[in-house]
Amino acid sequence: MSHNTTRIENNKEKQQYEIQLDNGQLAVLTYQQTGDRITYLHTGVPPAFEGHGLAAALAHTALEDARAAHLTVIPSCPFVAQYIEHHPDYQPLVAKEDQ
Repeated sequence: MSHNTTRIENNKEKQQYEIQLDNGQLAVLTYQQTGDRITYLHTGVPPAFEGHGLAAALAHTALEDARAAHLTVIPSCPFVAQYIEHHPDYQPLVAKEDQ
């Protein structure tokens, strides 16, 4: 599955980024937004779809959206925290007390 065909939706009602998978399942990154702070809670990819870069695509999109909206990021989700470590250009988005 290539990133080019991966469509990521921000389901604001459910507070999660979603990728609709071929079998009807979802890969999700859940969040909670309060004012100008966004906490990334959990990244979930069904086992059959792991290793295809879906979690990274979700994290990338979520962080790009946070940057565009000037939000402060709280990476409670271990995957997002690790993603930020590997992509230091997102470090400035992280709440200072969480670094």
